[in-house]
Amino acid sequence: MASGFVDKARITVRAGSGGNGVVSFHREKYVAAGGPDGGDGGRGGSIILQVDDNMSTLMDFRYKRKYTAPNGMDGQGKRKFGKNGEDLVIRVPRGTLVRDAETNEIMADMSSSEPFVLCRGGRGGWGNSHFATPTRQVPRFAKAGLPGESHEVILELKLLADVGLVGFPNVGKSTLLSVVTKARPKIANYHFTTLFPNLGVVWVDEGVSFVMADIPGIIEGASEGAGLGHDFLRHVDRCRLLIHVVDVSGCEGRDPVADFDAINEELKRYSPELAERPQIVAANKTDVMEDPALLEALRAHVEALGYPLVQLSAATHQGTRELVGLAAERLSTLPPVAVYEPEYVPKPPALDASAPPEIQHEDGVWLVGGPWIQRLIANVNFSDYESRMWFDRMLREAGLFQRLEEMGIADGDTVSIDGFEFDYQR
Repeated sequence: MASGFVDKARITVRAGSGGNGVVSFHREKYVAAGGPDGGDGGRGGSIILQVDDNMSTLMDFRYKRKYTAPNGMDGQGKRKFGKNGEDLVIRVPRGTLVRDAETNEIMADMSSSEPFVLCRGGRGGWGNSHFATPTRQVPRFAKAGLPGESHEVILELKLLADVGLVGFPNVGKSTLLSVVTKARPKIANYHFTTLFPNLGVVWVDEGVSFVMADIPGIIEGASEGAGLGHDFLRHVDRCRLLIHVVDVSGCEGRDPVADFDAINEELKRYSPELAERPQIVAANKTDVMEDPALLEALRAHVEALGYPLVQLSAATHQGTRELVGLAAERLSTLPPVAVYEPEYVPKPPALDASAPPEIQHEDGVWLVGGPWIQRLIANVNFSDYESRMWFDRMLREAGLFQRLEEMGIADGDTVSIDGFEFDYQR
């Protein structure tokens, strides 16, 4: 793969942890009513992905692979809340797919300009002012902040192009792109001149334009990893229309019909759905054609398969406007560029409950904490009934309630699990 183009990267991201709540009491001369005034910790910074249209590759992720957002600040006395950690914004090219590295499921398709929260920062812990009640006026406890989410993800760039140019190396794809757009790909008379995809905008008429991508030459065996095509076949995935460029000049002793069938076979092996994508066949290099029979044989072959054929010479611009017009006409009847739906479903945390939870009995409240408790509670939505039932089930399976009963808890006693309070019932 060319050193200047990176279209796949694996990175580790971790959101910031929430700041800790603080235990503090208001003691000030001439102030009659003091009491608890510990502030809450700040929320940890989140990891946010944002599309940047000035980026065209994932090169930035080749050298930096770990991203960590700042933690929230701890709370202070006088009900001063800790400062939230700043969100870390990671910029990616438009068209980047975000996959979970463990399951390979799609988490997000960064095709729109909407930001995506990849990892949420941990919630800040409550200060002791939160726990004051008429019967518990001097709470001497606060809560620690929760850890932020973390993921290992794979970023995969799939170009957002309406039309993809496919074909063997050196058939004239780059020349065609340079003629119909303002893109300036490298052009030379040898194979594999193009080492990374190039994009260009084709202007057809007032208000009518489309994006064309020149995909590096595909060879036989590309779907199994041969040549450069294996690395770049993914960039054809989103293309609504394929322009299949075939060299009909005969200069290299190639058979256009065999070339056409070979490329389609590679597309089919890579993705049967891709092989069914609409195609226009562009018979190129007609200006140096040695045997017109090669062109006619290709025409008969592709038209029998239902594909239209346009003969052209990209080098002399002959036939290029007809090709562009036909492509625009076909695109007007095709659905928009594919956007992948997220498949990822967050997994319940794998809890290591081998270490017993930390239990304290203070001021008539049973305080429950510990690392696995914090990880568990970070995945609970307490406004949702099913989520609360799952939380209850996890606590019972871990033997927490049994341990509380052994320590003498009674019905109606208050249990506080990292800030979530409820009255215990057997």
